[in-house]
Amino acid sequence: MIYFNQFRNLKTVEIYPHDGVNIIYGDNGQGKTNLLEAIWLFTGAQSFRQAKNNEMIKFDTSFAQLKMNFYAEQRDQQAELRIEKVKTAILNGVKLSSASELNGRFCAIVFSPAHLTLVKGGPGERRRFIDGAICQVMPRYIEILSAYNKILSQRNALLKDCAKFPALLDTIDVWDEKLCAMAGEIYIARKRYTAKLNRMAQDIYCGLAGENETFNMKYCTQDNNEYSNAAQFCDDYIKKLKESIGNDVAQGYTTKGVHRDDIDIYINGYSARSYGSQGQQRSAVLAMKLAEARLLEEITCEMPVALLDDVMSELDIKRQDFILHHLDGWQVFISCCDPAPVMRQTGGCAFEVRNGNIIKSL
Repeated sequence: MIYFNQFRNLKTVEIYPHDGVNIIYGDNGQGKTNLLEAIWLFTGAQSFRQAKNNEMIKFDTSFAQLKMNFYAEQRDQQAELRIEKVKTAILNGVKLSSASELNGRFCAIVFSPAHLTLVKGGPGERRRFIDGAICQVMPRYIEILSAYNKILSQRNALLKDCAKFPALLDTIDVWDEKLCAMAGEIYIARKRYTAKLNRMAQDIYCGLAGENETFNMKYCTQDNNEYSNAAQFCDDYIKKLKESIGNDVAQGYTTKGVHRDDIDIYINGYSARSYGSQGQQRSAVLAMKLAEARLLEEITCEMPVALLDDVMSELDIKRQDFILHHLDGWQVFISCCDPAPVMRQTGGCAFEVRNGNIIKSL
């Protein structure tokens, strides 16, 4: 069961999805993506559309409310989200300290056209992807990232002040040590996860694009150095921070660190961002997202829900069939304009979204 109340343009309604394939169809602008976004929020992550809380609340109302029943950890569970200036969450009748505590409780992966920026966009897009994926399999990673970003902000504030008050540089070592400790854990977690994801994505890409094409991805530091453990990384990073302090003060921010790392993606040995066709880039992103789902299942022993926003329309029948076969046995939500082609391959049920109304139709 999923309950929507004052969430974007969706009318207040309670729906009961199929445990297999659910097709969400309707004309553009009717609210299909809103439905998928609402489900995604129960992962504890931010909106995959990078929307602010107030943007998810229906016009002329002060809050939005979402409820969902789901099965995880071998039992039925209930979760509730209330969206105001901040999101609050209740899980099985217990109020959580923050909505992010839902992370790891309800597992899902999402693919939308916006995710094509994983290949075409800047490093920040790829870091957000890998960090979000790690958070679902390693909830403690949220705390590590939060601590790193907080320390980084404090160090950057100090760097700006040092331009006027050079004596403050005497205190920079304290922040450097704290930053290195968090950065080492982030580096190792990203490196290990990317390596595992790459192995799975390679096989999936081959199935999508054909055996004549190869896929590869690798986590890269700014200087392309590799480290076998967090301690080794920290030893080198503390040196880099000291060497770059003059430039950092001049720039007013920390120029070295994991907040500037990237993931290199290659197709047939060449940069997918620079040389990949639109079809190759789309297949690469799909391979990464499907690999994320498989890895999530492998690590957590939970089968995640797959949310596919307007994926099928750009794919031929062969690729559509590959994706649906790959997700066989999963609960899937697929948004599209015309449900007929997908229904012919999957069965399941369909919900029409018309001006915010969600109507079970098949």
